[in-house]
Amino acid sequence: MSDTLITSIPGVPFATPTLSSPRERLVRASDHLWRVQDRTGRILGHLRIVPDQLGLRYRAERLHLATGTFRLVGDFWRADDAVSALRNG
Repeated sequence: MSDTLITSIPGVPFATPTLSSPRERLVRASDHLWRVQDRTGRILGHLRIVPDQLGLRYRAERLHLATGTFRLVGDFWRADDAVSALRNG
């Protein structure tokens, strides 16, 4: 038996969301982050899963290269809506 106290559980990666449109694909960037690429491989932005009290939210983000931070495009209940915001924004 061990006296080690576990203060947090290890991160569990989320399953890759399924998109209804074949126009984009998701490439895993971390446990909860994917790059959104179009058919030519151009990166449109990022899709992040954010746990919410009512369920999972899908956050559309774009990387701002000058600062190295993500800029919020919007939070959505469906992955398809988040990807659509990146496609049309």
